[in-house]
Amino acid sequence: MLWAGLVYYKADGSTENDVAESIESEDNQNWTITIREGLTYSDGSTPVTAQDFVDAWNYGANATNAQIGQYFFEPIEGYKELSAKDVAEDATLSGLEVVDEKTFTVRLVSAQSDFPTRLGYSAYMPLPPSAFEDMEAFGESPLANGPYKLESWSHDQELVLVPNESYDGPRKAQNAGLTFTVYQDPETMYNDLSSDNVDVVDQIPNSALSTFEDELGERAVNTEGAVFQSITLPGYDKNFEGEAGKLRRKAISRAIDRQTICDNLFFGTRTPATDFVSPVIPGGGATDIPGAEVLEFDEAEAKKLWEEAESMSPFEGPLTLAYNADGPHSDWVEAVCNSLSNTLGIEAKPTPFPAFGEMREQIRKRDLDGTWRSGWQADYPSAYNFLGPLYGSAAADGKGSNDGDYKNPEFDQLLSDGLAAASEEEAIELWKQAEAILMEDLPVVPLWYQNTFGGYSTLVSNVEYGWDTVPLYHQITK
Repeated sequence: MLWAGLVYYKADGSTENDVAESIESEDNQNWTITIREGLTYSDGSTPVTAQDFVDAWNYGANATNAQIGQYFFEPIEGYKELSAKDVAEDATLSGLEVVDEKTFTVRLVSAQSDFPTRLGYSAYMPLPPSAFEDMEAFGESPLANGPYKLESWSHDQELVLVPNESYDGPRKAQNAGLTFTVYQDPETMYNDLSSDNVDVVDQIPNSALSTFEDELGERAVNTEGAVFQSITLPGYDKNFEGEAGKLRRKAISRAIDRQTICDNLFFGTRTPATDFVSPVIPGGGATDIPGAEVLEFDEAEAKKLWEEAESMSPFEGPLTLAYNADGPHSDWVEAVCNSLSNTLGIEAKPTPFPAFGEMREQIRKRDLDGTWRSGWQADYPSAYNFLGPLYGSAAADGKGSNDGDYKNPEFDQLLSDGLAAASEEEAIELWKQAEAILMEDLPVVPLWYQNTFGGYSTLVSNVEYGWDTVPLYHQITK
């Protein structure tokens, strides 16, 4: 809401220009980007320039800045040098060049036809010159260029946004502002929704999943969404290393009764996963990936695989499954642990963290032992976005969202080949081959796809939920 990128995503996942006037290429490798005239940041005087995009992308790509979105710049020429440990602080991407105040060029390492689609993601937003004077201070009080600007922020309590009168784009605010309230308990959030004390939620507590559509009526939302849920089995845990580890991963996957959990706990808001990509994404929800039978519940096969692994290297337990208790996860985590315990005859323990941020901090530091609940909400509508950021080698070792540090050169090559494919159909077929490798290696155990579900109060109208499960707040009127 605070930022405007070169493009933005409409509710159906299609892209439209926002800051960009044009994004052009004759070969899908060399791109010329021109931004619109007369744009400023929220102070009304600082212009939005081509240099702002180039500076922001160079900052994000340079390893000295330790940005977790660093891997998003991997396709740009010069990324390999900027991702090195000993890179200079002022090193820049050789593939970026400012032509003039409104124009810059991008040279990719290969032809990649979906490059413009990615440019609505936050990693590609611009930063004004003041950001680089003190990035920490800027983060607390950003000079934004989107439909809203930050009025106040009480950490862990609320953020108050007001319309940015300097924003001149297609996502103009249709309300007087937004207050984001931070809830520690989804039950409290839902109760506040029911009593019109909060206007829009994109999460429903497990206790209300069977009733919220009846209770909210036309104000309830429940449709397919771009969210994939899984359990990460980190590669640095010796229980999951080598051939014994590979067998153990498969045993865990086959020991989880996904369909029963979806039926008994989620009441039509989840669907058992058949691949690694959400079904609302082109090519996602595939049922023809080789090796996908590993996602089917089979008690006998699970026990057999576990015993084979034990004969090679005994498991050092218990098996822990970490989750954040400030989200609606405790019921399904307990159900999964029960399924593992009953099927494999092991001790499987739910391990709650009070808050998501606390759990993420341990994961980022690689300090979290055992397994943990993981998931992905699409950044942009492409199957690659469910594969590269989570399992690509470039996103491992703290450079992205590959938290289990999975690395497979053959998988990486198929990802690259898909990006360079002449058509989306060809790309999808290559990425399915990459998914077949994931089915064999199981860096994560896929669980289910999560619907877009939530609701809104009687006090607002014109509420629309986007393809990526996020309410389009600028369209909400009150």
